[in-house]
Amino acid sequence: MVAPVPLFLDRHVIPGVTARALADAHTLDVEAQNKHHVRYHTYWFDPDNDSVFCLAEGPDRTAIEAVHREAHGFVADSVIELDSMAPLNQFMGALPTHPVGTAYDAPGMRAIVFTDLCGSVEQTQLLGDDGHIRLLGQHDELVRHSLDNHEGREVKHTGDGIMAAFNSVVAAVNFSIDVQRRLEERNAGAEIPFEVSIGISAGEPVTATDGDLFGAAVQLAARLCGVSSGGDILVTSVVQELCIGKSIQFEDRGGVELKGVAEPTHAFSVTWRERAA
Repeated sequence: MVAPVPLFLDRHVIPGVTARALADAHTLDVEAQNKHHVRYHTYWFDPDNDSVFCLAEGPDRTAIEAVHREAHGFVADSVIELDSMAPLNQFMGALPTHPVGTAYDAPGMRAIVFTDLCGSVEQTQLLGDDGHIRLLGQHDELVRHSLDNHEGREVKHTGDGIMAAFNSVVAAVNFSIDVQRRLEERNAGAEIPFEVSIGISAGEPVTATDGDLFGAAVQLAARLCGVSSGGDILVTSVVQELCIGKSIQFEDRGGVELKGVAEPTHAFSVTWRERAA
């Protein structure tokens, strides 16, 4: 069996760069790539942050960097090799497929959401394994229905919850509100109620300090979910800021201590019950 060619994602910060200049640079990459046995697939460009992310396959990082260096000199600030099992499409959604030389923008920022079925240990003790699995199945069905309604993508099942990604931060928050509202309605007439905690973060696919795809955003969302109470939606300050001007209300929770994070994280909770009223 032929081993798959490694896939790489790099990050550039190029102050003042334009969509036209990037399209021309990508054309030069494609013209130079064969010399280094590299293939540049596509790129994302966020003009608000001057950030660019290029997706390419090749033998190693050196080859990937060599194409950029020789083609136009825009060397990446960081390059990560994607795990062959990394669900890139679930994180990013549809990849940009514009013809080479086409000027466009396509921000790489994504919202990462974790849900968690609260009290799983107690449920297992009270209801047995079969009873807990039935509740988990109801959680999964409810969450997946809301994902479909808000254009979210399931990245993976975490055992007691679901990790998802959204192109829009506002859509991620509205999805979370929808989950909590529908669960509240379900519990009103249920013999066995259950609660869900939700954590949301947002970030770019590659950072200068993290070697994993959405590493920092994934960790923050998971940690926020972990410290949330049942019925809570905890979000980072970045998420709250990106929702300014929308009909979403937040409560400032101040600095929240998160496992594995040295400094308290400024967090907000979504006041979805007030919004429903």
